Amino acid sequence: MISADLKGKRALVTGGASGIGLATVEMLLNAGARVAINDLKTSENLNKQVARLTQLGCEVYAAPGDVSNSDDVNEMVRIAAEAMGGIDYLVNNAATPGTKDMIPASDLDSQDDAFWEKLVSVNLVGPFRCIRAALPYLKESKGAIVNVASVAAMGGGCSSTTYATTKAGLVSMTRELAKGLAPQIRVNAVAPGWVKSSGWDCSWNDQEAEAAAQELIPLQRIGEPKDYAEPIFYLCAGGHYITGQTLIVDGGLMA
Repeated sequence: MISADLKGKRALVTGGASGIGLATVEMLLNAGARVAINDLKTSENLNKQVARLTQLGCEVYAAPGDVSNSDDVNEMVRIAAEAMGGIDYLVNNAATPGTKDMIPASDLDSQDDAFWEKLVSVNLVGPFRCIRAALPYLKESKGAIVNVASVAAMGGGCSSTTYATTKAGLVSMTRELAKGLAPQIRVNAVAPGWVKSSGWDCSWNDQEAEAAAQELIPLQRIGEPKDYAEPIFYLCAGGHYITGQTLIVDGGLMA
């Protein structure tokens, strides 16, 4: 596991109370950074994780809010920046599939206007809202942004066509903002493959399904949250000449 001395650095991780987000939070904290964790205001896990990490001696703060709501985002960023004295790293991890079951690409009726509007607002406009709100702090710190996309953006399978489209848009936005915010701010993305966790988005809890999936992956295992947190950590703390890139992290699935 890679590490770095991040004492004095400040990070905001959206959707950070579980899964890939929480694994990223823990890596940043273990390296000495202060971290603000965002999750929905209704999330019981947000307060639970903040309390647990605080008891371990970490400098961690709750920054609740819904990334689909501009007012929530502005308040969330304000809380985080005031608590930590600024922001060096923004990790846009919050997202939603909008469905518990996979929707075949041929099923257009299940992807109505309301479904599209929800996923676009959370998965695509949400990261843009967060970047826009955090921009003054990131310019001041000459910081870094990491967007969490998905192999769905490259045809790697997903919960719906809508979801894949929002993640493809996030990859494109990463390139555009890397140009627009340079040279002060680096903007990159990570595209996770299948995730073995308690969350959504190609999660594997069935042993038979997991075994079948592993056969498709050259590294022969489903990725865990920490597998994706590590490259996110690297693009925040290192990679100082890398911007505008999307790093596919999938155990070789897309190969």
